[in-house]
Amino acid sequence: MIRPFRAETLRYGHYSTAGEFVYDHPFQWGSKRTGPDLHRVGGKYSDEWHRIHLINPRDLVPESNMPAYPWLATAKLNPDDMAPKLKALRVVGVPYSDADVAGAAEAVKGRTEMDAVIAYLQVLGTAVK
Repeated sequence: MIRPFRAETLRYGHYSTAGEFVYDHPFQWGSKRTGPDLHRVGGKYSDEWHRIHLINPRDLVPESNMPAYPWLATAKLNPDDMAPKLKALRVVGVPYSDADVAGAAEAVKGRTEMDAVIAYLQVLGTAVK
């Protein structure tokens, strides 16, 4: 679990809480906090900012040591993969409805892995009250 030291919260913001990870499978908690918590990034930056940052982080943050992920922009999602993945996640407790599963293929049609990562980033931290 990430420990809530005062210096860390001043530097990186509020620490993550257990409820934020309820639908993450597997949980990806580390033992050391070495940077800003991505669970607070949702809605903080625009989709375009994330796109540029993922393609080449140093274009926006010159001192960044984050690697670039330019291939995400060209890697297409496979709509046929979505329903089985949602069904598997439903087995472990993620509350996907039958409508979610049925509409998953259409929802990702023509989308890239970059679109999926950005959508994920934009929702992180938005459920926290």
